[in-house]
Amino acid sequence: MLALLSGCTTAATPQSGAQASSPQPSSPVPTPAAPTSTAASSPSPGPASSNASPPKLSPEVQTETDQQLILAAKANDVARVRELIAAGGNVNAKDDIQDSAFLYAGAEGFNEVLQLTLAAGADVRSINRYGGTALIPASEHGHTETVRILIAAGVPVDHVNNLGWTAMQEAILLNNGGPKQQDVVRQLLAAGANPNIRDPQGRTALHNAERLGFKEIAALIRG
Repeated sequence: MLALLSGCTTAATPQSGAQASSPQPSSPVPTPAAPTSTAASSPSPGPASSNASPPKLSPEVQTETDQQLILAAKANDVARVRELIAAGGNVNAKDDIQDSAFLYAGAEGFNEVLQLTLAAGADVRSINRYGGTALIPASEHGHTETVRILIAAGVPVDHVNNLGWTAMQEAILLNNGGPKQQDVVRQLLAAGANPNIRDPQGRTALHNAERLGFKEIAALIRG
């Protein structure tokens, strides 16, 4: 049954791209377009701000930088991700299968990359090709620390994806009900997730937990 349902994940099966094997990015950091301002002739009154805006890139260089950033995120290459963000890479830009650096890092539990994308302005409400937030596949995969990061960042806990599932439903339906899944459900409940949202078959999270024999998760929901 799990194999039939796995289409909502980001795994790199025909239904999903979560486990996609992506090549290591090889091209150098694109060179930002030359600034057009003449302000450089006047010295800055103080030290450069760590929150300075990224450089303005030409459309062609921006696109290349964004795609290199996504590849670096998929390779979990923290140093390269940091470098490309500093070069102006957009953490919300998506590739042909609607993965962004933020969405992929969240789905795969690449927490250092995820934190970099959040610091660079990741859209926590952005959705993948299945209409799901980063929290949904993170919950399904049992990435407990990633779930904690995403909840703290403000990702909606009750978002319903195109398959009709919330993060809690996926945490139950597409895994084994073990300790990591119990922790995920516990975190979602503590964050205010609604266990009574029904899936397309009309079942609540509690119904599914009981049906699959996940007694510990059912007890958490009842509690």
